[in-house]
Amino acid sequence: MLQFSKYQGLGNDFLLIDGRQASHDDSEAGLAPELVRQLCDRRFGVGGDGVILALPSQAGGELRMRIFNADGSEPEMCGNGIRCLARFLADRDGDGPGRRWQVDTLAGRIVPELLGDGSIRVDMGPPFLEPATVPTTLPLGPAGLPQGELALDGEVFAVAAAGMGNPHVVVPVEDLADFDLERFGPLLEVHPSFPAKTNVHFVQVLAPDHLVMRVWERGAGPTLACGTGACATLVACHCLGLAERRARVDLPGGPLQIHWDATTGHVIMDGPAEHVFDGAIPSAEAVQEARRQAAGASQEQPAMASEFAPGPAFGAAPEPASDQAGAQAPAEPAPAAETIQCAVVCVNGCIRPDACPSAEARAKVAALLAGSSLDDLVAIASHSLESRIRSRISGPGEAS
Repeated sequence: MLQFSKYQGLGNDFLLIDGRQASHDDSEAGLAPELVRQLCDRRFGVGGDGVILALPSQAGGELRMRIFNADGSEPEMCGNGIRCLARFLADRDGDGPGRRWQVDTLAGRIVPELLGDGSIRVDMGPPFLEPATVPTTLPLGPAGLPQGELALDGEVFAVAAAGMGNPHVVVPVEDLADFDLERFGPLLEVHPSFPAKTNVHFVQVLAPDHLVMRVWERGAGPTLACGTGACATLVACHCLGLAERRARVDLPGGPLQIHWDATTGHVIMDGPAEHVFDGAIPSAEAVQEARRQAAGASQEQPAMASEFAPGPAFGAAPEPASDQAGAQAPAEPAPAAETIQCAVVCVNGCIRPDACPSAEARAKVAALLAGSSLDDLVAIASHSLESRIRSRISGPGEAS
């Protein structure tokens, strides 16, 4: 049984798996690229931009993060992903504002912090601006970072590169709304100037403290947000003289606040991360066994029914049975209904329509819907959401 939680940061969504208490073999075995691709498939799987594992540390931190892109590849880091990881850990462990995590990644130690409003602040560390550390074959330019001109499908672009533990190329454009991301994004991702491929960001400067960008992520394609990409974009734009050290960066999924601290040289990112839902995927063996048991129970049902007289009509009192002398004999209790995992074995239709074990529950739901107005249903949902938010902010036992 694979248990997971789905979280999203500005629409960049991930499946989170808690493997902190498992052994190395138990926590990572079986998460092959093919399984990752199946899980992230939005039509035939759960759907997501990637899968994130929380694992025991191997380098002295509190825990270790591994992230896999939707195509099964493993990047060094992900800004939105580590915010989602922090929110996941806080929700799972009941942590409150001020909690910080020392997270080991392939890009080094990253430190996210839970803020009072529920958002996550992440110290992303200093950017990598030497060509070999990005990595890129672009030469170090006059702006203090790798720069150059690249020809793509008959067009020439002035680009700059920066690393945030993973590679990024930043391309300033005049009008982002008319730019063809689908045409140029994949060409830049695999350009020979980036031996490890690269994340691609096209940016329009609205003001020195306000940037808007679109993302083509390495291994994922167009996404609604990229945290490391927003950091790299702010750094590149500042080096090029287009932006200040602190700016709002608008992505298709929403804004991030990015600050390149002049004192420490670290890039700080503030942004949201939200829980979407929890789920579990049974193993193939468990599904087959459940279906086998259900099929066997279905074959026995007619024989079981013939041993008992038909029940009374709805609302009528049952008539007691009598023995041969005419005395009233106590009625035998009906056998307990066998538990069936309907969500597993009835995916192609109810296998026991005459004695459905979930019929009563479905009838209650139908009655609730029939007897409630739209305003009533909205109020119920709002109360549930409010309770969940309060429990996250206040911590266990403090929510009303």
